[in-house]
Amino acid sequence: MNHLLFIDSPVIIVIALIFLLLFGGKKIPELMKGLGKGVKSFKDGMNDVENEIKDSTKEAPKEETKDDKKDSAKKE
Repeated sequence: MNHLLFIDSPVIIVIALIFLLLFGGKKIPELMKGLGKGVKSFKDGMNDVENEIKDSTKEAPKEETKDDKKDSAKKE
């Protein structure tokens, strides 16, 4: 099974050649650099969201239950 997402290796070679013809040899490194920055930015954003979620669960105050409210009402 020589398939990558149901694409044979000759198809990948043809796609790479078309990509090379469309963008040229000089533009491809710039495109890959931009793609790498985009992926890094996306990962950083995901890590920030995960950290915020972890921080909010650590700092979240304990919610009062109905029993706690009844007990505090009786004390007053």
